[in-house]
Amino acid sequence: MIFARKVWHFLVGIKDGLVLLFMLLFFMALYAVLTMRPSAGTMRDGALLLRLNGTVVEEPAERDPFDALMSGGNQPKEFRTRDLVRALNLAVEDDRIKAVVLDLSQFSGGGLVSMQELGAAMDKVRAAKKPVLVYSMSYTDDGLMLAAHASEVWLHPLGGAFAMGPGGDRLYYGQLLQRYKVNVHVYKVGTYKDFVEPYLYDKASEPSKEARRAVYAAIWEEWQADVAKARPKANLKLVTTDPAGWMAAAKGDAAQAALSAGLVDKLGDEVAFGERVKAIAGEDELDDAPGAFAHNKAETLLAAHPAKTPGEAIAVVTVAGSIVDGKAGPGTAGGERIARLIDKANADDAKALVLRVDSPGGSVFASEQIRLALERFKAKGNRPVVVSMVNVAASGGYWVSTPANRIFAQPGTITGSIGIFALIPSFEKTLADYGVKSDGVRTTPLSGQPDVLSGFTPETESMIQSNIENNYGRFLGVVGKARGKTPEQVDAIAQGRVWDGGTARQNGLVDQFGGLDDALAWAAKAAKLEEWHPQFYGKDADPYASLLESLTGQDEQAAAPTDLVGLVALRQEARLAGALAELAWLGQVRGAQAYCLDCPVSLRAPAVQTPGGWLARAGAVLGLR
Repeated sequence: MIFARKVWHFLVGIKDGLVLLFMLLFFMALYAVLTMRPSAGTMRDGALLLRLNGTVVEEPAERDPFDALMSGGNQPKEFRTRDLVRALNLAVEDDRIKAVVLDLSQFSGGGLVSMQELGAAMDKVRAAKKPVLVYSMSYTDDGLMLAAHASEVWLHPLGGAFAMGPGGDRLYYGQLLQRYKVNVHVYKVGTYKDFVEPYLYDKASEPSKEARRAVYAAIWEEWQADVAKARPKANLKLVTTDPAGWMAAAKGDAAQAALSAGLVDKLGDEVAFGERVKAIAGEDELDDAPGAFAHNKAETLLAAHPAKTPGEAIAVVTVAGSIVDGKAGPGTAGGERIARLIDKANADDAKALVLRVDSPGGSVFASEQIRLALERFKAKGNRPVVVSMVNVAASGGYWVSTPANRIFAQPGTITGSIGIFALIPSFEKTLADYGVKSDGVRTTPLSGQPDVLSGFTPETESMIQSNIENNYGRFLGVVGKARGKTPEQVDAIAQGRVWDGGTARQNGLVDQFGGLDDALAWAAKAAKLEEWHPQFYGKDADPYASLLESLTGQDEQAAAPTDLVGLVALRQEARLAGALAELAWLGQVRGAQAYCLDCPVSLRAPAVQTPGGWLARAGAVLGLR
């Protein structure tokens, strides 16, 4: 029996080993399949189809393929702006591309400057005598801006087109926190540094409104000018000044209202739109469904035209999203990760460096890490550093821009917000209401401090405020040194105030208007390079994305309520998620911050989940859920 048992255990061991081996081989094969890149050989005559079922961003966040498979492909999809622009530019040159088609049915938007860059690329396609056709169930600001640059704009008969404009209300939690006696300690410098206000008051301060009115007015003017120039027949005045009267005149038919105002050209469902494209681009031989037309995806076109790399390299490093401590990203600017990328470009002896900034700011420490890495790059051979601002480069986003020899922005860029703050909640008053008191013995005024359960001593409060003021002085100093101004001159345009790109150029925070290509050209000239190419540092776009979307069904057009009522539902979902994220922010551990309150850089919807951190834990105990 003992011998038989040993044989049995031996056979079971062999079986378990084989199972593990086959599982390992299976996952290796799955990973290999997921990481397959699109083949250039799959190009065919037809349209370039850009199905923008997600958000246009400067740097997509990394996606986990296995999480996507397990979640059924419900992860938010993000498209890199420069990939879309390059695909549109290639469509001009490639004779196989007969037309460009943008499906905006599930489009979540992007920043103003990003939309302007895509619109300019669409204009080039039209100038090459190739039609650009756009379809959607409904259009709002960003979709309307892209559609304005199209040859034909189609709208579903049950849909609509609405010009919303920037701005709106936001939540203020001051009275809620007072009700539960949460003591919010605020340390800040800057009259306009309003990031802390939602946690203190029940409404915005007048300085906050003043700054936002000015910025929103400039951004809205940019939007209207772009749309009016691209689509002069659109009656924007009617749509934006009397939307209720405009809708009533069409008897509540939003699609007819959009057609009458010149926002769209034709009404029809996706089949009718597909048939129209088929007449231009040809029939899809692989799909006999109604409205199917021959097309190529952007990644296929990009793979068919590998980027050329003549001459010397100019490094391009992207700072996108919130600036945070550590290695976070892509999609979030982890200070340590970004600094390492800059140091890698330095070690590679790149002849110049362009920092592409699309960030509302964040950690002072992480921002300083990035700034010092740029200074190290400049110090080695006195090589030029150029900053190319995108939609927003404010607070910490401006801090990291200070080493630049030249700063490029666009009129619609949001920048400035030069100010510092720290925000720490404590719960001594809340606990006292539940009969929890604190007592002890101190050897110094700092013993046991800072104490978020028993409260802060006056000495602690004073020291933190003093440190924040010192950091603000440091901020003024680095800006002043970079821009040739005294700290007093910088302070006059700082105080946490945000500026549009046009005003920022006037007050000396920005040197000139231009995009990434302009910044690269200036860097090449400053480095005295005759032949050069941009070398992008960081992770490439997901190589498994195309197949992964097919496996999860994410590549297919998802059913979503995108008529007027559906838009309300989608905004409601995003608003609730945003409120949870704002409360979670208060309870998380952070150092000094340089953030901009209403800088609209991150269009990623925060996940709806239970907030973490001190505040959430305290709320769970007190029944604040």
